[in-house]
Amino acid sequence: MTEAKTSLKRTLVGKVVSDKRAKTVTVLVERRVKHPIYDKIVIRSSKFHAHDENGEYKQGDTVEIAESRPLSKTKNWVVTRLVQKATLV
Repeated sequence: MTEAKTSLKRTLVGKVVSDKRAKTVTVLVERRVKHPIYDKIVIRSSKFHAHDENGEYKQGDTVEIAESRPLSKTKNWVVTRLVQKATLV
């Protein structure tokens, strides 16, 4: 088999909500699900701590994160790419 392997790691896209920690950003990932009883679309969210080696991602940026080995007690994700830069207000 000479084909390139596809990555088995999960990837998520979310918004950076905190960049105060060294080499770490907090990413908020939102998903839309249908409520089982009321059949209304509701937004569920989760926060992930992701590794940012160079500290290049800032609050408000939209980034893609990928699953990795445990890097610390709470950090199991790595930022892979910048999807959209934060807009200046």
